[in-house]
Amino acid sequence: MNKIFRINMSDMTSKVESVPAEWAGLGGRGLTSTIVAAEVPPRCHPLGPNNKLVFAPGLLTGTPAAQSGRLSAGAKSPLTGTIKESNAGGTAAQQLARMGIKAIVIEGMPSEDKWYRLHVTLDGISIEPADELVGKQNFAVMDQLMDKFGPKIGILTIGVPGELRMCAANISVKDPDQKIRSHGRGGLGAVMGSKKIKCITIDDSGGGKVPIADPDKFRTAAKIFAKSLLDHPVSGEGLPTYGTNILINILNEAGGLPTKNFRYGQCEHHEKISGETMHETIVARGGKHKHGCHAGCIIQCSQVYVDEAGIYVTSGFEYETIWGLGANAMIENLDDIAKCDNIMDDIGIDSIEGAVLLATAMEAGVIPWGDGKECLRVLRDEIGKGTPLGRILGNGTASVGKAYGLVRVPVVKGQGIPAYDPRSVKGIGVTYATSTMGADHTAGYTIATNILKVGGYIDPLKKEGQVELSRNLQIATAAVDSTGMCVFIAFPALDIPESFTALIDLINAAYGLSLTADDVTELGKKILKIEHDFNKGAGFTNQDDRLPEFFTYEPIPPHNAVWDFTDEEIDEFWNF
Repeated sequence: MNKIFRINMSDMTSKVESVPAEWAGLGGRGLTSTIVAAEVPPRCHPLGPNNKLVFAPGLLTGTPAAQSGRLSAGAKSPLTGTIKESNAGGTAAQQLARMGIKAIVIEGMPSEDKWYRLHVTLDGISIEPADELVGKQNFAVMDQLMDKFGPKIGILTIGVPGELRMCAANISVKDPDQKIRSHGRGGLGAVMGSKKIKCITIDDSGGGKVPIADPDKFRTAAKIFAKSLLDHPVSGEGLPTYGTNILINILNEAGGLPTKNFRYGQCEHHEKISGETMHETIVARGGKHKHGCHAGCIIQCSQVYVDEAGIYVTSGFEYETIWGLGANAMIENLDDIAKCDNIMDDIGIDSIEGAVLLATAMEAGVIPWGDGKECLRVLRDEIGKGTPLGRILGNGTASVGKAYGLVRVPVVKGQGIPAYDPRSVKGIGVTYATSTMGADHTAGYTIATNILKVGGYIDPLKKEGQVELSRNLQIATAAVDSTGMCVFIAFPALDIPESFTALIDLINAAYGLSLTADDVTELGKKILKIEHDFNKGAGFTNQDDRLPEFFTYEPIPPHNAVWDFTDEEIDEFWNF
């Protein structure tokens, strides 16, 4: 990957640049965060002309290595006001990598109220009118573009909430089966909408294979790496069979399944929404319980969920979404939850933020608890159409809490807290508090060690060791997010020494390098510090690394645990 495409929407120009030497060893999150930190004024308005939207494949994206299909998107987040990186599967990442594109940087803002489509080819990026797509949701946009360009065209698009610059809006990515994957968290769809870009199409005709410096060494490392993924019980058995929703029953048993807007740690109807029930439903109806979000995925934790007539409803039906609607918003019907997931894919809002904001709206009395049908209506007819109520909801959980004068608003730095209660799984609470991007479970997934006993075990109900655990995992995750690898490679990497060694060998073989494990750790540390420094420049302090107050005085059953870390203990996180 040897070129950077830069598009200026203010003067409607695009150009191809060579890669600066200091960016040559970066990819994915490492590159998006570096560019944003270097070129975006930290105090700029996220929806103004000085913010930039950056896309970057990972270092291994597009290679034959298993799981190497992720694309990073970065900007200043309109939801949190912090730096943001979001990564997604689909086809776009591998297409860009095969075209030799290290990054796409979109800057400026059009002066006219017109909408555009960016069209990416080997020769560069053209800026095309897209008025005929305005007002359409994602599935219709993708259908129209595939009719025009054929089914192999790469697509990134926003729905109506993105056009209206709602802070929960995401960027949707077409996958190999014409399903939708998402750059979900942080409201990057609103940033794309602010630049009047409805969609990006990618035609990789003429693109070749990603060059490998040492093919023999790469093949050897790739075999070891793939074997480790299949040998590990989580990535090789649990996730392929039950998807991420295997966690419903596990977290319920641990008392860490947030229920009814984080009131309880267990849900009475957990079996109705569990991964086991979902698996049985999919198999009985003729759906797919194993499905990859990008070419080369061997974990296959995605699935295709169909209705009783065998008609497609949704794909990539994730634990966090099912938890948020099923336990936190108290919806018992799995079909209603699946339909909500479909609508969130179609209109283009983050399904974690979407689920958390709906439960918060229930807290406010806007929607009855457990009313899946009303959630469907609100998503489609309010948020999806940008009504006044829809805009309050579509701007995220914090927006709902402020509009309705709520105290129990589960957010950190303005972003909705995902599917693990920080009082009864304290390691993930440290991650929520200290993540550079607001509450984000993937930033440092302590559930692996606190609950699944991967990489050892630290008691989730005790404070000891949690700050160090979260720190180590956040450093490692920042590095993994730069490789273009799926975050689930962490399971074998934590338990099988050959897995992590093989990952480093893959990078070395691809680029002719001699990196060590210490080098990878230093990369992760550097990324976190770049992001942290950006946030400080944007006005954030250590006092923003805190959980909502109600966690400190509301014990959560069944353990009656509270969030009991001192400020000084949390502040120790950044001492590295």
